[in-house]
Amino acid sequence: VQLQASGGGLVQPGGSLRLSCAATGFTFSSSWMYWFRQAPGKELEWVSTISAAGVTTTYAASVKGRFTVSRNNAGNTLTLQMNSLKSEDTAVYYCAKDARGIERGQGTLVTVSS
Repeated sequence: VQLQASGGGLVQPGGSLRLSCAATGFTFSSSWMYWFRQAPGKELEWVSTISAAGVTTTYAASVKGRFTVSRNNAGNTLTLQMNSLKSEDTAVYYCAKDARGIERGQGTLVTVSS
């Protein structure tokens, strides 16, 4: 299993970023997928879930209405569109193939700061 997140960077409060995750080594189209994040000095936090077909999505209360998860099963990619970013969204973001975030790949750093 390989999961590689990308798209992070420095953005001002109120700005947007689009994260991507490239998945290989397993049957992506049959797998529910997850986004997690870990802020400096804090525990891993679940952000979002998307079902295998992309029909069902769920979000943490802290990001609901601002973040949108989607997937492209033909391309084995997972996406997280993040809008109206806040300083508290600063974290390393990971994509994962299990609900506890154990099987997660290399993350991408998102820094929200003016």
